[in-house]
Amino acid sequence: MKLKCIIIDDEPIARKILREFIEEIDFLELVAEVENPLKAMKLLSVNDVDLIFLDINMPKINGVDFLKNSKITASVIMTTAYAEYAVEAYGLDVLDYLVKPIAFDRFLKACNKAKEIGTLKKNIQNQPNKLNDYFFIKCNNQIEKVFYDDLLYAEAMLNYVMLHTSSNKMMVYVTIKNLEEQLPADIFIKVHKSYIVNKTKIKSIEGNILDIGNDKIPISQGLREKVIAEIVKDKMIKR
Repeated sequence: MKLKCIIIDDEPIARKILREFIEEIDFLELVAEVENPLKAMKLLSVNDVDLIFLDINMPKINGVDFLKNSKITASVIMTTAYAEYAVEAYGLDVLDYLVKPIAFDRFLKACNKAKEIGTLKKNIQNQPNKLNDYFFIKCNNQIEKVFYDDLLYAEAMLNYVMLHTSSNKMMVYVTIKNLEEQLPADIFIKVHKSYIVNKTKIKSIEGNILDIGNDKIPISQGLREKVIAEIVKDKMIKR
């Protein structure tokens, strides 16, 4: 599987280094490189892009603002000389954060994360959305099968997600945003910026708290009305 990628960076030397790195990795395919996010917007609208290498400090609009104001479905790896933006970047669900000058081995590690996410996405999209179906995830250097019906909820941890099943927990390389896009919406729902839950596993709702298994999951105030309506639907017994 090839990952189609683009470079967004205003520095010609930085673009050259990234281009040469990409050429060394057989599962990457560079489809374009641009010097600012405004030019990237048109590219993203007409190209099926899997991975974006995004600088932060650029003219007209910086990388962080670009992410905040764009609906990007591709994985994003930040490439910048400024380490202080890392926390804010991870809050935007970026896959990784590389500080210039970038070593090739560190670049390769970030790209391998992108490959794992791409494989996960393909596996999930190829599965029919039935309750007894499953997907595969890489965890602890092995590939694990996870049945939808066994997954209670997912919890975000920066650019990792903890999958809570009925029998164990699995820490995986994937963002909560990517996972939400790939899980079937008829079974799973995002109830908080850090939680996706299996609607069929909810035992009770009290205020802004969901009871799932032996855990209590918070509902964001802004999502509460939508979440309650989606969970209850027409199942509520009326007086």
